[in-house]
Amino acid sequence: MNLKTFTLTLSSTRPIQGTSSELRGFFATRFNEYSLLHQHNVGRLIYRYPLVQYKMIGGAPMVVGINDGAEVLKQVYDKYDDIKLGEEVYEIVEKGISVRNQEFGVTDKIHSYEFATPWLALNQENYMRYYGMKSREEREEFLRKTLIGNLLSMSKSLDYQVPEKIKCDVQVRIRKNRLKDVNVMTFVGGFCANFLIPDYLGIGKSVSRGFGAVVRSEFKNKNSRAFP
Repeated sequence: MNLKTFTLTLSSTRPIQGTSSELRGFFATRFNEYSLLHQHNVGRLIYRYPLVQYKMIGGAPMVVGINDGAEVLKQVYDKYDDIKLGEEVYEIVEKGISVRNQEFGVTDKIHSYEFATPWLALNQENYMRYYGMKSREEREEFLRKTLIGNLLSMSKSLDYQVPEKIKCDVQVRIRKNRLKDVNVMTFVGGFCANFLIPDYLGIGKSVSRGFGAVVRSEFKNKNSRAFP
């Protein structure tokens, strides 16, 4: 299937210091009437794959809208001249825009990806299961199944019926991060899969806050056992 994406990048007169959560907070506060910008409806969290996602990529703020989220970004992207992240206000001097129709879903080919931002793969329960595993092989298989689950959940929210088995392999290393002032375990590295994902879409948990953004790469896992 094709996804319509609207990618917005922002540039200021000085380096932007801030987090993706602060970027999300700016848009959610300024344009509170658009529920897709903050994943809440009448005070309740919307439990689905976020159609608007906020990233900090190389110190540059980026907002990605998907399908209906792309339409919302079209309506608001030019309605401000500065952004407030934390206690700092930044004048916006350039807004880069890319509107595309991009393929998404299972393919006959294997595609390689790197995480442009850390992958938040595990909830608290799975975190404990992961740490309790004795062998590297067992942990790798657990992460492969987790990644497949992420792709299936993402597909369901985007109304894509996965027609056949997803194959993937993961090569990552652990990194500690902060989420809502709590230490969390994330992963950096890459993976390969028979699945097309547009650049900078997030997989895993807290993707609206910038986690799990992927980009196509030359990543190869030479020791893969996931593919015949």
